[in-house]
Amino acid sequence: MAKTNPRTVAKAKRVRRIRKKIKGTSERPRLRVFKSNKHIYAQIIDDSAGRTLATMSTVDKEFSAGEEKGKTGDAKVVGLKIAERAKAAGVEQVVFDRGGYIYHGRVKSLSEGAREGGLKF
Repeated sequence: MAKTNPRTVAKAKRVRRIRKKIKGTSERPRLRVFKSNKHIYAQIIDDSAGRTLATMSTVDKEFSAGEEKGKTGDAKVVGLKIAERAKAAGVEQVVFDRGGYIYHGRVKSLSEGAREGGLKF
């Protein structure tokens, strides 16, 4: 039997607990955040149709680092770009899904960037 990392199990529980409460509709899709040690990813998802409407990450071809240095500054740029792409897809309001991460640091920076870009949470 394979051993399971307690951190992985705990994160999966947090994600399930959050997803029970948050649903993305066509009027208010879900803005989902995933972060790795080096990169941050954001998706806008319509759960009722099962479609991804827009994506942006630090590994995207259109990504270029902002004035602020470091991963937090990069997250803010990703937030601004995802807001642009959401507007192009016709999305004004979203439900924020922090993906089991604490609303702090890069996750907070991404959401602030998206708000500055014109998305309403």
